[in-house]
Amino acid sequence: MVKGLYTAYTGMVNSQKRLDVVSNNLANATTTGYKKEGLTTKSFDEMMGIKIKDLTVGHLNQPIGNLSLGAKIGESYRDWSQGSFISTENTYDFALSGKGFFNISFTSKSGETSTMYSRDGAFQMNVDGYLVTKDGDYVLGENGPIQLPTNIDKLEVQPTGEIYADGQYVDTFLLTDFEDYNYLEAYGENLYRTVEGATEAECRATVNQGYLEASNMNVVSEMVEMITIAREYESGQKVINAVDEMLGKMVTISEL
Repeated sequence: MVKGLYTAYTGMVNSQKRLDVVSNNLANATTTGYKKEGLTTKSFDEMMGIKIKDLTVGHLNQPIGNLSLGAKIGESYRDWSQGSFISTENTYDFALSGKGFFNISFTSKSGETSTMYSRDGAFQMNVDGYLVTKDGDYVLGENGPIQLPTNIDKLEVQPTGEIYADGQYVDTFLLTDFEDYNYLEAYGENLYRTVEGATEAECRATVNQGYLEASNMNVVSEMVEMITIAREYESGQKVINAVDEMLGKMVTISEL
């Protein structure tokens, strides 16, 4: 009966972690270029149960079969499928069509600079003419941080990433793709960074000026998933209450 308490507990913990992920997805429903996260569920390794000191079978320890010890998180994953495009007609908004990432020169609070990767192309030009993210980090071109003339009248970007200011070539967006996205991890601020083992691949993405890539998560599906998880959690609570009540009755009977 205590095993029933433990099994229900593991199910509730599992549901709580899944609910955290779904909540985070919903919170990022309007985040540009956001990629949906998910979790898989698996059972703990089964163990052979043995009945001991059972007077009905004499002195033998009788096997009663494999027993599951509850549920746990299997692995986390991210859906890298492309989101739909939103037309903004903003000169400094860009969306990537196909697999790949913009390269961002990111400076941490401690002053360390590293290259991060993002699908969020909502850029802007700062007072010095540099193309930057909403957080002020430099967008990288093939020649380093992209710097535009401060008195620019017209900015044009070709699908292949070449940038022209008033008809004059400036730079080309530095785009990067990877062989295996499992070697990318979310850093925060809509940025990703590589982990050991990441291998770059040829990037075939095209740049679309005046568009932004929307989040690829479906709000309705996530809401349905949230309701399902809540009901699973409630089921675990009912199991624990039922087992607790039975244990209480056993203690009361043993005291009589």
